[in-house]
Amino acid sequence: MQPFQQHIFICTNQKSADKVCCANTGGSTYFLYLKERLRQLGLHGLGKIRVSQSGCLGRCDLGPCMVIYPEGVWYTYRSIEDIDRIIDEYLIKHEVVVDLLMQTFDKT
Repeated sequence: MQPFQQHIFICTNQKSADKVCCANTGGSTYFLYLKERLRQLGLHGLGKIRVSQSGCLGRCDLGPCMVIYPEGVWYTYRSIEDIDRIIDEYLIKHEVVVDLLMQTFDKT
């Protein structure tokens, strides 16, 4: 049995003061909100969902980002409402939030 059903990495990295990174677009605030909201919903913890801060995920140019494993789904967000949509639609209902998906990597 895996310790968690899903593991969310949310970038809170700041490379340098002159670069736009997840830290200066609210990464830490969104991380804290996501973790607390999942706790409130009873979705956080062993056997459920784990939320971790991460260093750079290499996608800063596409906006603040998170990746959800084991699916490997990448999302961007701009507000608490976007985080709520990811929770409600993806984590609870298992429906992809298409308009918040990050571009996929080209494998060619």
